[in-house]
Amino acid sequence: MSTPPPTPHTLAVRDLHAEVGGKEILKGVSLEFRSGELSAIMGPNGSGKTTLGYCIMGHPKYKVTSGKVLFDGQDILPLTVDKRARLGIYLGFQYPQEVSGLSMAKFLWTAYAQRHPGPDVDTADFDRAVQEGLSALSMDASFLKRSLNEGFSGGEKKRSEILQMATLRPVFPILDEPDSGLDIDAVKAVGETVAKVAKANPDMGIVVITHYQRILKYVPLDRVHVMVDGVVALSGGKELAVELESRGYDWVKPTTSA
Repeated sequence: MSTPPPTPHTLAVRDLHAEVGGKEILKGVSLEFRSGELSAIMGPNGSGKTTLGYCIMGHPKYKVTSGKVLFDGQDILPLTVDKRARLGIYLGFQYPQEVSGLSMAKFLWTAYAQRHPGPDVDTADFDRAVQEGLSALSMDASFLKRSLNEGFSGGEKKRSEILQMATLRPVFPILDEPDSGLDIDAVKAVGETVAKVAKANPDMGIVVITHYQRILKYVPLDRVHVMVDGVVALSGGKELAVELESRGYDWVKPTTSA
C-alpha cells in the first residue's frame, strides 16, 4: 500500500498588532504559511521580523494588542509557549542562550519527549533523528556531551538550532536569522542543511527570517515576504530575494496591511 500524503497545515497571521515596552512594532501583519513550503521573511533592521517570530511563539515580552495567529484555524494566542510547541511551532533564536550543566543530548531528549508526550516515546526514532541531524550538519557525536551552547562558536550555535529542528521535526519551524554572524562557508553549510531537513520532511513549513539573500541561495524557497515599518509591504517568489539583494529595501514602501 502506498503511504498517504501528509495532512496539510496552515499557520495564518491575521492583522497582527504588537508592541514592546509600550512602542508599537507590528502594525497590522497578515501572512499565511503552509506545510510543505519554505518561506522567507526579509526586511531592514527594525521592520518587525523578529518581533513577528516572538509573537507567534508567545514570548511574554512581546504584547499582542490585536489580531490573531491561527494554527489550522485555531487561535493560538491564548496558548502558553509549551502548548504552541506541542502543536508543532518552533523558534530558532538569533542569539541562542547558553545553559551550563545541561547537555545537548539531555536537552534534545527532554524537548523531544515534550513534543511527543506519552508513555511510549519512540527512543529509536529519537536516536535516528539525532544521528541523521548530526550527519547532515557534519557534527561529531561528542557535541551531544557539551553543555547547551556553552562555549559554542557562532557557527556551532546555529548548527545547534538546526539540529534541534531536525530532531524535533516541528510543523512550522521559524529560524530567526540563521545566517547572522557566520562566515561564507558556515552560511553555505547551514543553508544546505536547512535544505536537507526540508527535503527529508516534506510536511514542514519552514520560515527563514533574514536580511540577506545569501543563505536563501541554498534553500528551495517558495515564497518571500518583505516587512517594512511593521507591515508586510511586498510578497513574491524566490526572484524577489535576488532583486532585494541588488536593489536594497529603499524602493519597498509600507502599506497598511498585507
